[in-house]
Amino acid sequence: MAEHNILGKNGEEEAVKYLISHDYTVRHRNWRRGRKELDIVAEKEDELIIVEVKTRRNNLFAEPQDAVTPLKIRRTVLAADAYLRLFQIDLPVRFDIITIVGEAGSFTVEHIKEAFYPPVW
Repeated sequence: MAEHNILGKNGEEEAVKYLISHDYTVRHRNWRRGRKELDIVAEKEDELIIVEVKTRRNNLFAEPQDAVTPLKIRRTVLAADAYLRLFQIDLPVRFDIITIVGEAGSFTVEHIKEAFYPPVW
Protein backbone atom coordinates (compact mmCIF):
# COMPACT_ATOMS: atom_id res chain seq x y z
CA MET A 1 0.00 0.00 0.00
CA ALA A 2 1.30 3.46 -0.87
CA GLU A 3 2.61 5.55 2.02
CA HIS A 4 -0.08 8.25 1.63
CA ASN A 5 -2.78 5.55 1.73
CA ILE A 6 -1.35 4.21 4.98
CA LEU A 7 -1.35 7.72 6.45
CA GLY A 8 -4.97 8.20 5.36
CA LYS A 9 -6.05 4.89 6.89
CA ASN A 10 -4.28 5.76 10.15
CA GLY A 11 -5.97 9.15 10.11
CA GLU A 12 -9.41 7.63 9.66
CA GLU A 13 -8.70 5.21 12.50
CA GLU A 14 -7.74 8.18 14.70
CA ALA A 15 -10.94 10.01 13.70
CA VAL A 16 -13.06 6.98 14.69
CA LYS A 17 -11.30 6.78 18.07
CA TYR A 18 -11.92 10.48 18.58
CA LEU A 19 -15.63 10.17 17.76
CA ILE A 20 -16.14 7.17 20.01
CA SER A 21 -14.34 8.93 22.87
CA HIS A 22 -16.80 11.83 22.44
CA ASP A 23 -19.88 9.57 22.67
CA TYR A 24 -20.65 9.26 18.96
CA THR A 25 -21.93 5.95 17.62
CA VAL A 26 -20.12 5.04 14.42
CA ARG A 27 -22.62 3.47 12.01
CA HIS A 28 -20.34 2.98 9.00
CA ARG A 29 -16.78 3.57 7.87
CA ASN A 30 -15.89 3.97 4.21
CA TRP A 31 -19.48 3.36 3.15
CA ARG A 32 -19.81 2.91 -0.59
CA ARG A 33 -22.70 2.68 -3.01
CA GLY A 34 -21.58 2.60 -6.62
CA ARG A 35 -19.23 5.55 -7.01
CA LYS A 36 -20.57 7.30 -3.93
CA GLU A 37 -18.48 7.18 -0.76
CA LEU A 38 -18.68 8.49 2.81
CA ASP A 39 -15.66 8.36 5.13
CA ILE A 40 -17.57 8.02 8.41
CA VAL A 41 -21.27 7.98 9.21
CA ALA A 42 -21.94 8.55 12.90
CA GLU A 43 -24.86 9.33 15.14
CA LYS A 44 -25.21 11.36 18.31
CA GLU A 45 -28.25 12.71 20.11
CA ASP A 46 -30.69 11.81 17.33
CA GLU A 47 -28.63 13.47 14.62
CA LEU A 48 -26.83 11.78 11.74
CA ILE A 49 -23.31 13.11 11.26
CA ILE A 50 -21.50 12.67 7.96
CA VAL A 51 -17.77 13.08 8.59
CA GLU A 52 -15.19 13.84 5.93
CA VAL A 53 -11.70 13.00 7.18
CA LYS A 54 -8.65 14.81 5.85
CA THR A 55 -5.22 13.61 6.96
CA ARG A 56 -1.91 15.36 6.29
CA ARG A 57 1.63 14.99 7.61
CA ASN A 58 1.77 18.75 8.12
CA ASN A 59 -0.08 21.90 7.19
CA LEU A 60 2.84 23.85 5.72
CA PHE A 61 1.20 24.36 2.34
CA ALA A 62 -2.50 24.34 3.17
CA GLU A 63 -4.94 23.39 5.88
CA PRO A 64 -6.39 19.87 5.43
CA GLN A 65 -9.98 21.16 5.33
CA ASP A 66 -9.06 23.26 2.27
CA ALA A 67 -9.12 19.98 0.31
CA VAL A 68 -12.90 19.84 0.78
CA THR A 69 -13.77 21.62 -2.44
CA PRO A 70 -17.24 22.54 -3.71
CA LEU A 71 -17.10 19.42 -5.92
CA LYS A 72 -16.23 17.23 -2.91
CA ILE A 73 -19.08 18.82 -0.95
CA ARG A 74 -21.51 18.09 -3.78
CA ARG A 75 -20.37 14.46 -4.00
CA THR A 76 -20.58 14.03 -0.24
CA VAL A 77 -24.11 15.44 -0.12
CA LEU A 78 -25.22 13.14 -2.97
CA ALA A 79 -23.70 10.15 -1.16
CA ALA A 80 -25.42 11.18 2.08
CA ASP A 81 -28.74 11.39 0.24
CA ALA A 82 -28.22 7.87 -1.12
CA TYR A 83 -27.36 6.64 2.38
CA LEU A 84 -30.48 8.21 3.90
CA ARG A 85 -32.70 6.71 1.22
CA LEU A 86 -31.13 3.24 1.39
CA PHE A 87 -31.42 2.95 5.17
CA GLN A 88 -34.68 4.94 5.34
CA ILE A 89 -33.30 7.33 7.93
CA ASP A 90 -35.38 10.28 9.04
CA LEU A 91 -32.98 12.29 11.17
CA PRO A 92 -31.44 15.72 10.87
CA VAL A 93 -28.07 15.54 9.09
CA ARG A 94 -24.91 17.44 9.92
CA PHE A 95 -21.76 17.59 7.79
CA ASP A 96 -18.49 17.71 9.73
CA ILE A 97 -14.81 17.60 8.83
CA ILE A 98 -12.19 16.00 11.05
CA THR A 99 -8.63 16.99 10.25
CA ILE A 100 -5.73 14.82 11.32
CA VAL A 101 -2.23 16.30 11.13
CA GLY A 102 1.03 14.55 11.98
CA GLU A 103 2.21 10.98 12.23
CA ALA A 104 0.54 7.93 13.77
CA GLY A 105 0.99 8.10 17.53
CA SER A 106 1.26 11.88 17.60
CA PHE A 107 -1.69 13.12 15.57
CA THR A 108 -3.39 16.46 16.18
CA VAL A 109 -7.16 16.16 15.74
CA GLU A 110 -9.49 19.03 14.92
CA HIS A 111 -13.25 18.47 14.69
CA ILE A 112 -15.03 21.09 12.60
CA LYS A 113 -18.73 20.73 13.30
CA GLU A 114 -21.18 21.96 10.66
CA ALA A 115 -18.25 22.45 8.31
CA PHE A 116 -20.56 22.88 5.35
CA TYR A 117 -24.21 22.81 4.39
CA PRO A 118 -25.79 21.10 1.41
CA PRO A 119 -25.69 23.45 -1.57
CA VAL A 120 -28.91 24.50 -3.24
CA TRP A 121 -29.03 23.18 -6.80
